[in-house]
Amino acid sequence: MKNNRRKFVQVAGTLAAGGLLLPAIGCNADKTKKATTNPAPTVKTPEVFKLDKFGIQLYSLKDDFDKDPKGVLKQVSDFGYQQVEGYEMKRGLWWDMTPTDFKSYLDDINLDMVSSHCDIHNDFERKADEAAQVGLEYLVCPWIGPQKTLEAWKEVTDKFNKCGQICKNAGIKFAYHNHAYSFKAFSGMIPHDFIMENTNPDLVDHEMDIYWVVTGGADPKEYLKKYSNRFKLCHIKDRMADTEEDMASTNLGTGIIDFASILPVAAANGMKYYIAEQERYEGTTALESAALNAKYLMALGE
Repeated sequence: MKNNRRKFVQVAGTLAAGGLLLPAIGCNADKTKKATTNPAPTVKTPEVFKLDKFGIQLYSLKDDFDKDPKGVLKQVSDFGYQQVEGYEMKRGLWWDMTPTDFKSYLDDINLDMVSSHCDIHNDFERKADEAAQVGLEYLVCPWIGPQKTLEAWKEVTDKFNKCGQICKNAGIKFAYHNHAYSFKAFSGMIPHDFIMENTNPDLVDHEMDIYWVVTGGADPKEYLKKYSNRFKLCHIKDRMADTEEDMASTNLGTGIIDFASILPVAAANGMKYYIAEQERYEGTTALESAALNAKYLMALGE
């Protein structure tokens, strides 16, 4: 998710008329090239990858969604998405509806809310209980921020383990969503490895934002293999070519990320939920991009 979302905590190819091109080229930017310098051990991947279900992180549509949550959700369903991932801002997890009313509306339009990003620092037990009541599988921490000391990172992992226990007690699961900062070397270690190795696998799962792994200079496939069965959700978000900007997401299939090779590895290593996300738009509206991204993802299921 977007780096500035602190307030509420906080496949390479081209879409073309009638088809999808999926070349096995994964990088045009220096940051992406760095990710291929240390190949991981070979792990068996499926010969054929078929994406049966996919979702969208509603933050991709935040401006429209804030004005008309029900109307936007109906359009999301019409585009072909079967799942949604929510987010929490001033109007809460349920957007001025009760949890049961929110769930009832989603049922009416054939959408399944599988997870939501939320503020883990305030009233988290209530949120976990409400999420369990309406069938969410995950509450996700969307942002923790770069830490200044090793001790601070230890406090982060302790917090995640506690959140994981709260979710387990409520009958759901907890996950952490990465950004680029956790893949940058710090004090002789890589923070994301520290997070993975100091969170209890029985309590803490992980949501891989593939875009931010690439932007951080790491290899998504390497991490999926190294920490097999730890990443249960992913954000499918493409990155513009020929830019060093952090915030450079683009329509799926028009950027540099080789989802054709990444997603089969994800599937072979325990990935369960595939969620589109986009935060920047060039020549389209957010809703137009959401429709195009759904077409791209549908092609992965054919």
